[in-house]
Amino acid sequence: MPTYEYLCEECHKRFTVFLTYAEYDAAEVRCPACGSGQVRRRIGRIRISKSEESRMENLVNPSSLDGIEDDPKAMGRLMRQMQSELGEEVGPEFDEVVSRLEKGQDPEQIEREMPELADLGDDGDPGWDD
Repeated sequence: MPTYEYLCEECHKRFTVFLTYAEYDAAEVRCPACGSGQVRRRIGRIRISKSEESRMENLVNPSSLDGIEDDPKAMGRLMRQMQSELGEEVGPEFDEVVSRLEKGQDPEQIEREMPELADLGDDGDPGWDD
């Protein structure tokens, strides 16, 4: 069933209603908090499904990668964008590394200070030189 978002004009609470398309035109929507019929439909966020390949193509412009290995902040921003775009849980180690990069810390220094990263890759390679 489609989800519709509303705002109560009396108590200013936001709420969601599940209605079929047929019910939408006939339903009298009331605020679940105060019972008021003075409600206004809100337009929610739109979600678009994309393939992983499509998301990566939109995210990374190959020309923007020139010199990124010399700019830890840019590398950190790119890694943060990639994680956000892919929507996968990556764990606290990733967040720590990206935070350090965003502050401008050298990747080799991070690797020296976090030797446990070497054990994270399936092949024993932390992936720094890829």
